[in-house]
Parts: sequence; C-alpha cells; structure tokens
Amino acid sequence: MEKSFMTVDEVAEELKVSKSYAYKVVRELNAEMQELGYLTVSGRVNTNFFRKKLCYGSEG
Repeated sequence: MEKSFMTVDEVAEELKVSKSYAYKVVRELNAEMQELGYLTVSGRVNTNFFRKKLCYGSEG
C-alpha cells in the first residue's frame, strides 16, 4: 500500500537530489496544490500529485 504523503527525504531519494533541493520541490508542489484549493502539510507532498507532476503517474 502506497503512502499518501512523501517526506523530503523520500523526495530527495526518489529524484536523486540533495535534501535542500528536495525541500524546494516540496514547497513548489505544495504552493501549486494550495492554489488549487488543497490543504497541504509542510515538509510533505501528496504522493499522487508528486508522481503526476513528474510524469510518473498512470494518467496519460
């Protein structure tokens, strides 16, 4: 079962980037989600949204 949210450490590992860059990615994705009217959690990003934005999602 996949988790609903990814931590900054998980984002950094998934993207093979530094933790500081992963924080930037999480902040940007959360800002975009807030603009769409979603509630966000600081330091975590919705897994489905993360995968969709990075072309990993199953949607075509």
